[in-house]
This record gives sequence, C-alpha cells and structure tokens, in this order.
Amino acid sequence: MSQLVRNVPFPFPDGKFPPELGAVVQRTVSSGELPALVVIHDDENDWLIGDGVTNASDPAASALSHVQHVVDRDPTVADIATMPCGYAARRPSRSAPWAIEEWRYEDEDE
Repeated sequence: MSQLVRNVPFPFPDGKFPPELGAVVQRTVSSGELPALVVIHDDENDWLIGDGVTNASDPAASALSHVQHVVDRDPTVADIATMPCGYAARRPSRSAPWAIEEWRYEDEDE
C-alpha cells in the first residue's frame, strides 16, 4: 500500500478513491467487526468512516487508515467516492443503499 495522505485534492480522478487516501476509520470497521454505515466527507476535505454505533468522540475508537482497506472489505464504500465536501452518506445495514445528505459538525454555529 502507498503512503497514507489525508489531504488529496478533490474531486478524485475517475471518481475513485486514490490508493494513498487516508481517513479516520473506526477500529470496528477496520477490523471487519462491524460494517461501514457512516461516511463523512467534511468541509475540510477529511474523510471519516464509522460503524454508526461506536461513540465517534472516543479517540481510542478510531485510527488513521487507507480508505482502500475499507473498500477492500466492502466494495460498496467505493460508490460514494464522488460525495462532495460537507456531506455524509448513511445506511442502516451493509446491504442497504447509501443515503447522502448535507453534514456539519454539531458544534458549528448555524
């Protein structure tokens, strides 16, 4: 796997996640214990991938990882590589389609 890079210019060529792209990924998703049910592309061009269950504010629950590792476990995550900054994709189960909506951090002022 290539060097992990968190700030890769967006949009991605060919609408695919670059192999070097890194994200904050919950350990339960990285390990395959739980599926990726939430993917956030924040307004600073960072990607966050979670299981929709684990407390995302717990720093021990997540680590930096290549997005490609998540895609290797679940190819449907690749479907949202074109999701713009400031949006989140959610689904209730691994077999459900992604629902994409605008997203912002809870502590941001209106």
